[in-house]
Amino acid sequence: MIKENMSKILEELPEGVSLVGAAKTRTPQEILEAVEAGLEIVGENYVQEAERAFQVVGGKVKWHMIGHLQSNKAKKAVKVFDLIETVDSIKLARAIDRACGNIDKVMPILMEINSGEESQKAGVMPEDAISLARDMSELDNIKLMGLMTMGPFAGDPEDSRPYFQKTKKLFEEIKEMGLPGVEMKYLSMGMSNSYKVALEEGANVVRIGTKLFGERESV
Repeated sequence: MIKENMSKILEELPEGVSLVGAAKTRTPQEILEAVEAGLEIVGENYVQEAERAFQVVGGKVKWHMIGHLQSNKAKKAVKVFDLIETVDSIKLARAIDRACGNIDKVMPILMEINSGEESQKAGVMPEDAISLARDMSELDNIKLMGLMTMGPFAGDPEDSRPYFQKTKKLFEEIKEMGLPGVEMKYLSMGMSNSYKVALEEGANVVRIGTKLFGERESV
């Protein structure tokens, strides 16, 4: 089933769009099946789950952190991940910068935007994004490569459009600033129910879980 799902999704995605397989709670075997069907980027929400899956799948794919990362997990995260999509504070950026400095690595990151301005969700508020981009640009061992947003959960994908538009606008504003060490290349927006709308609004990275792996089994 994963193989068939993978083929369908890849056929639908325009050229130049990267698919991140959102692998939260999936077994390493399921992830491996998706990789063998053509998945090139695995997205994990937790460092521990990523470490387990990495032991089985290894360097056959790129690994993205797509869940909220706590500063105290930065040291472990920088060893596994190729890109961290969810950096939303200078404290976390500095923790990643320090951890990368210790292993002589430069970590590509995306800034997570709380486009719905929801108090219970991670992500930097839109009005603080430009100042955070400036602060991030001063760090030597991270490289800001773009933005990521979740947006409020919407039953109707169309309801997500304004949040994707808001994030794209910020993306362009930061790009135009031409900050040193900042290369605004990736706009990560849209999940299984909303990625088609996200693509229309300029996403070039989509994070798809259910549509790829099937519904999660309820515990």
